Amino acid sequence: MSDRRQHLDAAAVLLMVLLSACWGLNQVAIKLANAGISPILQAGLRSLGSAALVSAWSAHRGVRLFARDGSLGLGILIGLLFGGEFVFLYGSLVFTSASRAVLFLYTAPFTVAVGAHFVVPGERLRSQQVLGLAAAFAGVALAFSDALRAPTYRELLGDGMAFIAALLWGATTVIVKATRLAQLPPHKTLLYQLGVSAIFLPALSWALGEPGLVAPTPLVLGMLAYQIVVVAFASYLAWFWLISRYPAGRLSSFAFLTPIFGLMAGAVLLGEPVSWALAAALVLVAIGIFLVNRAPPLPALTTPAAARR
Repeated sequence: MSDRRQHLDAAAVLLMVLLSACWGLNQVAIKLANAGISPILQAGLRSLGSAALVSAWSAHRGVRLFARDGSLGLGILIGLLFGGEFVFLYGSLVFTSASRAVLFLYTAPFTVAVGAHFVVPGERLRSQQVLGLAAAFAGVALAFSDALRAPTYRELLGDGMAFIAALLWGATTVIVKATRLAQLPPHKTLLYQLGVSAIFLPALSWALGEPGLVAPTPLVLGMLAYQIVVVAFASYLAWFWLISRYPAGRLSSFAFLTPIFGLMAGAVLLGEPVSWALAAALVLVAIGIFLVNRAPPLPALTTPAAARR
């Protein structure tokens, strides 16, 4: 008898709220770990550790990851895009706050919605999604204008880098949706991204002369472990357990909670200031995310994209 359900019960809602909180805390973890590990190397270590865990879990579950299926070229491409995304995301948190970075990062679903409209059959934008895009655009414009009022341009630089990271995340997801990668087991798609970036990012860190592991305090190592074990592994497994039992579109509508949790975590745990403009921008982006994902499911958040952030 199938265990598939058509509506979300209390357990699914509670788990989605918990996952959104975990993903929202991720930017705080990155910023704290940046104090002791160079950003690009940190991203590479995260990918390396997560790739090892995903490989071990897949072997335990009997998922074949290395069978020839003609996906290697595309897999390397999305791995490079994934690595580039994290170069900009981890670097952005050197210049801007976690509260601001999470807002810009979670504009990625809008990149996916627009990209899928042009390249994925059957995923044309609907009026509700267009309204969501307009709300998000207004929110991003407001957040950028808020950064222009800062004493320096550090926040603006960091915001821009986080926005580029979002564009790369969205582009990665559109490529997955529009190609044969969509037919692969999600474990393999994720492993392509983690595996390629685990090679690419440490090499880039060395080439750029990053100082590397400069202050491996318990807090720094704990934040790195959180990213590897909780965000990129445990939450990934929980997410795919959920979408195997509940409608993905209904689950994806909870994505608007992630930037809200991210802003709250930055304010409470890091003492980051939250201006009225940033709060208003967050509300607009959260509304946009909800509207974009409430229409027919966008696999942007049913692929490993959501869990790995």
